[in-house]
Amino acid sequence: MTDPSRSGCPINLTLEALGDKWSLIVVRDVMFGGRRRFRELLANSEEGIASNILADRLQHLVELGVLTRAADPTHKQKQIYSLSEMGIQLLPVFIALGAWGRRFLPATKALSIRAELLEQGGPALLRRFMAELRAQHLRGEEASAVREELRAAYEKVKSEKRRR
Repeated sequence: MTDPSRSGCPINLTLEALGDKWSLIVVRDVMFGGRRRFRELLANSEEGIASNILADRLQHLVELGVLTRAADPTHKQKQIYSLSEMGIQLLPVFIALGAWGRRFLPATKALSIRAELLEQGGPALLRRFMAELRAQHLRGEEASAVREELRAAYEKVKSEKRRR
């Protein structure tokens, strides 16, 4: 059996695993938006992901090991998606992508504020946020202080824009 990858280059392998149009967006919404259920991910998608694409991406991310899926104790036909350690380890990648996009692309102020705060927070904020993600996604605790700080900053920028 031959290796289906184009090469063993780690950048190539990462792009083959996560480089489609939607995978990182789904992980972003789980990581930063705290969205853990299919309907939450679908209804709150800033980019408007289609339900069939979302289902496919969730299945791919679970198979890849970036997300885990468990039965929702509140409804036997629903699932809860969580970041695995592999998924949590993508946080520095998201911070770097956000910083690059903020610098070089026409990102809006409201949608850039979280990236700006994460970049400015440096290693200490990264460690805090990763610890909270581990607590929430790996141990089932409700820890979201960093996510709440980021959400509050986003809401503040949005409300300032509305006042103008």
